[in-house]
Amino acid sequence: MKLFKILLIALIPLVFVSCISLQPVRITRNATLDNYTFFYVTPTETKTGSSGVEYNLGSGIVVSSPTKSTNPADIISGFFIKRGLVRLPELKNDLADKTIIINYGETGRRRVGLDGYAIEITLQIISAKTSDVICVVTGEGVGDTEADDVRIAINRCLEELYKQ
Repeated sequence: MKLFKILLIALIPLVFVSCISLQPVRITRNATLDNYTFFYVTPTETKTGSSGVEYNLGSGIVVSSPTKSTNPADIISGFFIKRGLVRLPELKNDLADKTIIINYGETGRRRVGLDGYAIEITLQIISAKTSDVICVVTGEGVGDTEADDVRIAINRCLEELYKQ
């Protein structure tokens, strides 16, 4: 019976998270990304978080959620590499006309559910040659931890960017 209660308590947050509706991804597109072969991602810091859930099972056994970490630049890089672009470790003048620069930033938080929040991120994609903004995409994510929130938000933005 005790195990059943613990499982029930652990599953209740999942029910509430699944009922949360995220704001639609917003895109401002000034040009196409089709002519670019290389990309450079501005370095980002690792985002770490845990859900903060801890249960004492009474017999000295403590169950807690693991801490998760993610680096936004790694997620962004994986997305573009998977689509055939080449990541540059530094900007190169001779490749500038075929290179995009991707900047990442967290741009907000919105309360959702009983005690959770969604993290909003914005990606700015600019031309390495002209510094003109090619597009800006903003979206939010909700997961078990802040690291999950960021990963979900980035993936939603990039998937939507390439849908159109």
